[in-house]
Amino acid sequence: MKKWILINKLYLIGAVAGAIAGYVYWQQVGCSSGTCMITSRPLNSTLYGAMMGALSFGLFKK
Repeated sequence: MKKWILINKLYLIGAVAGAIAGYVYWQQVGCSSGTCMITSRPLNSTLYGAMMGALSFGLFKK
């Protein structure tokens, strides 16, 4: 398990940073009408942010 964490460290850091950013985006901006697919619920926004963060940080992996 330690080896897997060390290998995928950037993905995990990116997922955590993205999840925090997604939640903060939902809290600060959100969706006033409730019809937005991503920002209508905090769970959707947090999971989308985590996925985007992991993909973005994964670009820097060798």
